Amino acid sequence: MTDPIAVWHAEHVRFSSLLDFFQQQMAEFHDGRDPDYELMRDVVHYLHHYADRFHHPREDVAFARLVKRSPVLRPGILMLLQEHRVLAAVGETLLNYLDDILVDSVVERETVEAAAATYLVYYRHHLATEEREILPRAAQLLQPEDWAAVAATVASVPDPLFGDDVSEIYRALRKRISAPAYS
Repeated sequence: MTDPIAVWHAEHVRFSSLLDFFQQQMAEFHDGRDPDYELMRDVVHYLHHYADRFHHPREDVAFARLVKRSPVLRPGILMLLQEHRVLAAVGETLLNYLDDILVDSVVERETVEAAAATYLVYYRHHLATEEREILPRAAQLLQPEDWAAVAATVASVPDPLFGDDVSEIYRALRKRISAPAYS
């Protein structure tokens, strides 16, 4: 059986690498250069459609199980649950802005930058908090039956970006983030 903590951590590492790439592109956007809007959109699309639909629901179940085993964790976990909702909402807004840019609709630079900054700050804080405070506690407290409940939360689907069979919509992004110049 795969170690669920290792899987959780590995997903966080991949999400962080996407945020790094997105932040680099946003720096180009801020400087008035020409970032790769399609790849930026693909990053947010992936995080919105994969992380928000598969990763976060599994975390939500793990969080509930952690609170049952250690009620002292409740305040921090409630904050993380709220961050899941904020990330989903801001991710959808940011995705809409990027879609608008790609069809040549006018979107104010400050509006895009504010949404991107909110997304990046929330996401990075969220990942850091989980890595620092939640994963170690989950490794100590959660039992096999808890992990079985987590696994049963959503259907197990192959990762469409980092899995063995990369989805067509993410192939350009996978190629770019796998390139030696990016690493």
